[in-house]
Amino acid sequence: MSPRRDKSWMAGALPYLWLTILFALPFLLVFKLSLSDVALSIPPYAPQFHPDQIPAFFKGLDLETYARLITDPLYVRAWLSSLKIAAISTVLLVLIGYPLAYGMSRCSKGAREVLALAVTLPFFTSFLIRIYAWIAILKPAGILNAALEALGLPPAAIMNTDVAVYIGMVYAYLPFMVLPLYAVLDKQDEALLEAAADLGATRFAAFWKVTFPLSLPGLAAGSLLCFIPLVGEFVIPDLLGGSRTLMIGKTIWTEFFANRDWPAASAAATVLLVTLVVPLVLFQRQRRVVA
Repeated sequence: MSPRRDKSWMAGALPYLWLTILFALPFLLVFKLSLSDVALSIPPYAPQFHPDQIPAFFKGLDLETYARLITDPLYVRAWLSSLKIAAISTVLLVLIGYPLAYGMSRCSKGAREVLALAVTLPFFTSFLIRIYAWIAILKPAGILNAALEALGLPPAAIMNTDVAVYIGMVYAYLPFMVLPLYAVLDKQDEALLEAAADLGATRFAAFWKVTFPLSLPGLAAGSLLCFIPLVGEFVIPDLLGGSRTLMIGKTIWTEFFANRDWPAASAAATVLLVTLVVPLVLFQRQRRVVA
């Protein structure tokens, strides 16, 4: 066996090493914290690991925090609200992103490049700056109400509402919906549409029976890329939604930093991660079936 083949396993081991260091080990730490109890100490949880007290360490771990997550209405409402807001935002992203991606894919090559750059242009600006810009637009004395007043229309009370959260969500995550859809639509063979037209299909029928089914992988990828981080989003609900918008990301932040309840925050984060892994597994299984 050649020396090159002897070292070939290293290339495959690097991704697993990366995932172990940056995902598996931090997740195990968070999971251990979720099994701990709140304590008036630094750090604020117990039990803490000591090599000479291993039996007592494992004996102190329990599932009380997870039971509290299920029985406490605050966590249940935060979780359901997060799923609702993420689902509605994803639907809005599909309704806005699909026409954009479809229009981009039907433009000339030069125009496609310019439009693709325009879609990615917001990434060149800080995420926080872009969200603070929406505060300047939506606040009571902001740009939007100034424009409405100039037109003789009544002011709109959008700031610190779910509507403001949806606007921020759609604005921030629209590129993640458009780019996967555009990548799939741009690669479709136009000869398929010509064949459908030759068989008597109208433009809408050709789109619905040819273009749309072939774009489903991009639609699924874009929806997952948006829905998964939207469920745990913290910055947008905190800045645009205010205290009345309840989401699991805000709850985790409050428990960890304000209440210093690290076990509750860790348990909520663990449940969030496990729940979001399910659609990823289903998506990967569906891709294998189709392939």
